[in-house]
Amino acid sequence: MAETAVAGSTIILDLGKRSRKKIKRLRRGEGALAERIDRTVEQLRADGELHDGDVVVAIVKQKPKPPFKGLF
Repeated sequence: MAETAVAGSTIILDLGKRSRKKIKRLRRGEGALAERIDRTVEQLRADGELHDGDVVVAIVKQKPKPPFKGLF
């Protein structure tokens, strides 16, 4: 599950390091990360921790590309 921190009316979701492809899908509102954010928001609403007007910020770091391995 994503880590959450509540600061006033702002909730921060830290999703860790993910691949470039997964982040691109998230920007389009598709993929596993978007579904994970939706599930987390629904769970926070069910627990009563998220109210109308609260801001949810999702933080995702991009995994670094592996170094190029030459022919030799």
